[in-house]
Amino acid sequence: MRPILTKFILGCRWLAAVFLLGLTVALALFAARFLAKLAKFAAGVLASQDDQALLDLLHLLDWTLVASLVVMIILASWDSLVSPLDPESKSGGMSWIRKLDPGNLKVKLAGSIVAISSIQLLQMFLRVDGYSDRALAWAMGLHALFLVGAVALALTDRITEGTRLPPKG
Repeated sequence: MRPILTKFILGCRWLAAVFLLGLTVALALFAARFLAKLAKFAAGVLASQDDQALLDLLHLLDWTLVASLVVMIILASWDSLVSPLDPESKSGGMSWIRKLDPGNLKVKLAGSIVAISSIQLLQMFLRVDGYSDRALAWAMGLHALFLVGAVALALTDRITEGTRLPPKG
């Protein structure tokens, strides 16, 4: 009974592949929308006001950071949940991702979230008249919370760095 249960539980990890495939499809749709925004930006950048061109560029940068965040999550999740337990798999060119430290990856993810939040905040400040003081205060408070969280993760990663086992192989 135990071997059957073990195989069943280990097999459940493939359910995560459905979510990762869904994220990949969503990323492709996001890329199509990004290309439409890029075309619109390219068509109007020379005729637009400087502050509008900057805002439009910040939107493109924001979308790029979000896409990078999704890719990091897809690759790290695949590597940690599905791929390493597959005896048939030879890593198919993804062996480099196993060298990523999970703590370091968390810090990178948190850093990406802080960068996205920073861009959103900058966009708000460039159009400050369109936001209430309350909305600006909430945005700054949330950004500060993201920043404190990222710093806490980085400090925790640095503190625990000496307690980790050396990588295999």
